[in-house]
Amino acid sequence: MVVIDLTGKSAVADGLIVASGRSQRHVGAIADHLLRALKEHGYGRARVEGMPHCDWVLIDTGDIIVHLFRPEVRSFYNIEKIWSLDASGHAVPTS
Repeated sequence: MVVIDLTGKSAVADGLIVASGRSQRHVGAIADHLLRALKEHGYGRARVEGMPHCDWVLIDTGDIIVHLFRPEVRSFYNIEKIWSLDASGHAVPTS
């Protein structure tokens, strides 16, 4: 799992979490569990994309965006590489 702090670096979100599940079923189960926990803690309005196939599930809570991948899909898209760390350890977009 990779946690990227985007505070002050992106208008889209303050944080990005990228994680993997072992299979489509595992990714779906992680997403279900996370959505239940978010709802229990008052974040029930999270938007979800990708649940029917569970290759890549995106959960947008507003401030934090969670990407859940199957390993092959995560390797293919490699979205965490879109962001690199500057000297202070903050995420900055790469071109």
